[in-house]
Amino acid sequence: MSSFFDLDISFDDESEPVDVSKIPAKKLLAAIEELPTPLKDVAMGILYERRSFSDVSQKLGIRQSELVTRLHRAHLFIAMHLLRT
Repeated sequence: MSSFFDLDISFDDESEPVDVSKIPAKKLLAAIEELPTPLKDVAMGILYERRSFSDVSQKLGIRQSELVTRLHRAHLFIAMHLLRT
């Protein structure tokens, strides 16, 4: 596990793939449960539990750049899951 962690970062990008605030908690949790484990861990921490990037990246032992990549992929999977249901 790496002992180096980035500082919290924020995004002002308007191209957010999924606005999870509009998804009922039950549906969001069901979509997260379908994710592969590396994406599920990130999505649970950031989207469902609403923890900070720093907190989640430290818990998982990954850099925040990797966390952002996984979060983006989780958003895409969640969007596809919601389209199917």
